[in-house]
Amino acid sequence: MKQHVNRIAATCFFHLRRLRQMRRRVGRDLRARLILEFITTTRLDYCNSVLAGLPQTTLAPLQRVQNAAAALVFELRGCEHVTPSLIHLHWLSVRWRIYAY
Repeated sequence: MKQHVNRIAATCFFHLRRLRQMRRRVGRDLRARLILEFITTTRLDYCNSVLAGLPQTTLAPLQRVQNAAAALVFELRGCEHVTPSLIHLHWLSVRWRIYAY
């Protein structure tokens, strides 16, 4: 499963890099909607019940994807905390998303 999780994370980071290139052309609301559709719904939430019971170290790459997506929505710098952004977007952490869906 570790290889599967790493492949999902790599695909998500590819899409985030593509979305980052056009962040100046679109507003925050549209950027959040695009990230929600391209990354969260189609990659992180798709069949994530298979990931139930995995250790946190295996799920860490997916959490990094979610943190990077929230940082992209709010254009955070590397030194800023992402937790308030996740709360503002009403996004559960990856571990809780697995059990919520």
